[in-house]
This record gives sequence, structure tokens and C-alpha cells, in this order.
Amino acid sequence: MFTTEFLITSLIIVMLPGTGVIYTVSTGLFVGHRASLAAALGCTFGSLPHLLISILGLSALLHLSAVAFQILKYLGALYLLYIAWTMWRDTGSLRIEERRCQQGMLNIAVKGFLINILNPKLSLFFVAFLPQFVPIGSVTPILDLSMLSSIFMLITLVVFVCYGLFAGTVRDYVIHSPRIVGRLQKSFAVAFAALGARLALAER
Repeated sequence: MFTTEFLITSLIIVMLPGTGVIYTVSTGLFVGHRASLAAALGCTFGSLPHLLISILGLSALLHLSAVAFQILKYLGALYLLYIAWTMWRDTGSLRIEERRCQQGMLNIAVKGFLINILNPKLSLFFVAFLPQFVPIGSVTPILDLSMLSSIFMLITLVVFVCYGLFAGTVRDYVIHSPRIVGRLQKSFAVAFAALGARLALAER
């Protein structure tokens, strides 16, 4: 269940420059290291409701049949490839606006929580992503999904904390080199697509 593919794919997904990453990085850059930790916690736990919805909805489906599982698996793989394609086409870069206001740690965490919980695409993503790593015929799908979700959240927290703590160090490098950001996005897209294709072709 905790395969190399799951760990690598989860790491790539978490490292993608989405709203949570941008918020954590901007907080670390313009408020401080301690504030970036609060932002990382808020963004991480903001994905928890989406994970719970996915687990409850998928538990019944995984009991239906191997055919239903395979259909969901391939639909999920197509969705992952679609994400990779949209990332490849994205020519934008990180835009971080400086904020000089002092914010409380709780307020920062709450804002990070809301950023993720109000993103409706997360539930769809987890529905597409998690079932690919649950063994066919598992008698404990809810437990398996819960364990996968816990590992995913742990990876998210660690990566976001690293982003925040090292934001100050990479500030000039990122802000003044937008082409580097674009190249990183394309590299993630290629790796993401390759892993998605491998998961779709893997035998269970």
C-alpha cells in the first residue's frame, strides 16, 4: 500500500506551486519563520475535510467490484494526466505581494485552513488519487484510505514547513528569476505525467 509510487507521487503533488504553497512561502518571506509554521499547519489541516469526504464516499464503491475499481483507477489516471497537461501549459509564475502587517499565529493558521477547505477541486483530486493505492479486494478500505491520508498529510506538513523556513533564503532567486519557476513547473508536470501513466499501466 505504501509503495514507492505513492510516496513519490504524493511528494510531487505537495511540492506543486498551488495556493497553499504560495501562501506559506509569502508568509515566511514577509511575516517570519514562526508565522510560516502556522501557515503550513493551517494549509495542511485544510485538506482534512476533503480527505474525510473522499474516504466516506469511496468506501462503498471499493466494495462493489474489481471492474468498478479499475474504471475509477483509469479515470483517476486520466485526471492526473490532465493536471500534468494544464501545468505544462501554465506560463505563469509565483507572484508574491509584500505584506507588512503583523498577524497573529491563529489568524494565519485559520487563513491557511480556509484557503484549502474552500478549494472544491481537492475532493475530486483525492477521489481520483487515493483509490489507486488501495489493494483490490481489501477488507478494510476505510482503514487503508485513512492510513494513506495520514501519510499524505504528514508529507504535506513537512514540505510546507520546509517551504516556509527556506523562503527567505530563496527569495531573490525566485522573485528575480521567473523563468526558473516556469522550468520547475514543467519538470514537475513531466514527472507527474510519467508517474500517472505508470500507475495506470501497473498490474494489481
